[in-house]
Amino acid sequence: MSGIGMVKIDYTFRKPTFIEVCMDASKTLSPNSGPHIPNEPRPPTERKAVFTTSSGIPLPAYLNPPTEAPELLSRLGAPGAYPFTRGVQPTMYRGRLWTMRQYAGYATAEESNRRYRYLLDHGQTGLSVAFDLPTQIGYDSDDPLAHGEVGRVGVAISSLDDMAILFRGIPLDKVSTSMTINAPASILLAMYIAVARRQGVDPRQLRGTIQNDILKEYIARGTYIFPPTPSMRLITDVFSYCQREVPHWNTISISGYHIREAGSTAVQELAFTLADAIAYVEAALTAGLDIDDFAGQLSFFFNAHNNFFEEIAKFRAARRMWAGIMRQRFGAKKPASWMMRFHTQTGGSTLTAQQPENNIVRVALQALAAVMGGTQSLHTNSMDEALWLPTEKSVRVALRTQQIIAHESGVADSIDPLAGSYLIEYLTDELERQAQAYLDKIAGMGGALKAIQQGFIQGEIQESAYQYQCAVERGEQTIVGVNAFQVAEPVELERQSIDPAIEQSQVARLLDFKGQRDPQQVSALLSHLETAAQGSDNLMPLFIDLVEHGLTLGEICTVLRRAWGEYQPPASL
Repeated sequence: MSGIGMVKIDYTFRKPTFIEVCMDASKTLSPNSGPHIPNEPRPPTERKAVFTTSSGIPLPAYLNPPTEAPELLSRLGAPGAYPFTRGVQPTMYRGRLWTMRQYAGYATAEESNRRYRYLLDHGQTGLSVAFDLPTQIGYDSDDPLAHGEVGRVGVAISSLDDMAILFRGIPLDKVSTSMTINAPASILLAMYIAVARRQGVDPRQLRGTIQNDILKEYIARGTYIFPPTPSMRLITDVFSYCQREVPHWNTISISGYHIREAGSTAVQELAFTLADAIAYVEAALTAGLDIDDFAGQLSFFFNAHNNFFEEIAKFRAARRMWAGIMRQRFGAKKPASWMMRFHTQTGGSTLTAQQPENNIVRVALQALAAVMGGTQSLHTNSMDEALWLPTEKSVRVALRTQQIIAHESGVADSIDPLAGSYLIEYLTDELERQAQAYLDKIAGMGGALKAIQQGFIQGEIQESAYQYQCAVERGEQTIVGVNAFQVAEPVELERQSIDPAIEQSQVARLLDFKGQRDPQQVSALLSHLETAAQGSDNLMPLFIDLVEHGLTLGEICTVLRRAWGEYQPPASL
């Protein structure tokens, strides 16, 4: 059985526990009550002894709508309790702020390492790695197909030495790292684990996330390599290996972000992301994993766009739907398995090259929606990203946007502050209803993979993107500075550019690295990999061994391409 079909989610399996705080700020949920996220340390106390407004008015942790029907209260639940409409932690940001995780990476490992240190020095609390296009599709920097793309949209990583330089001077047991990598995700994770070992760090101490979401690559992004069956094997291998050896690592970040960037609506982003998530859970169960052994380390990645209230409602609906799916569809028993934990990035597709300073305002509104929707970590885009790679100044402004929201706005001092708003609750319910209709349709098609193979999901996104663009061109949808309120002035911003010599130096270093290896040993290791690829054993231990013995990303992927072939999208697309 694929998908959740017509299962009706019942949120009232227990009587929720509510704290009637009214106007007494001291009556908050205990920070030690309720379930918590295994990957996130629980704050021993709230951030402040007392939370007040600037006028000294006490702020309760949260309020329940006093006049609403009991059905609404059961659908809301309490913060940190099923169905998690109000957030996955009982204290939310009163206990610990979200992780400020700016996506960064460009040129060489040395250049990106400097940018990471800059961000950490300016208050960033987690790292997020952007890889260049050759790395994303499994080619070394010296491959002819990589020419002209090395270090352009992210950092070039071909070998374990590159990965070691990327994190030089950054203790991997002290930071959490997110890596946006999909088709070769298991190999990059193997490199990260190997670097940790070089640092003397026990992999069981590592915290972070690897995107590892191949279905959305088939749907919206295109950086796939292998067909679905071996791709899903690699994903479930990561699930299984990390459950045993890297227990605090989030083994996948199921991404709605790129679905939205491709032109979907908020409803489609929610529905298609959940459909993909259901497919991953089913694949893991088919591989013999127990639901409660891996579900707590699944994570999600959403977009934040400009429609403020819809975005807040989307995040609330997503948590509630996932809790119901995991508990009732899959029978998960642990509260940690019911929780949807997610990272949010502000909408890249909403940024404009015209009047780029306006993007600061767009990003601030989007970030505020993500925070009020209860995100666990957040990336804020830089104002110049529609033009070129962001400069240090624009990156700092983007980070400061989060810090102002966190420390000056007061929105982090109350949990789910818009709960009970007629509009918010209506939108939350309506997004859930419409997303469920999509899930039912996808289930009837045989699940997410079948829907992708038939081109259904891609077609829905393409139609939405087309209709939106038509609305912009007709003037029905206003984009400030683009189809309204234009000005004729040159863009006067500092520019970040990539020196062409970067590629030359990266290739030269890689060739030198390869030249120092024993050719016979390399050949023997590659032969061993080809045999293993045809078998069924978990490949993660082998990948770690291979990169520690000097094999490169491209060499490993070349063997896997030969063994498994490459994915071909549906002919209709």
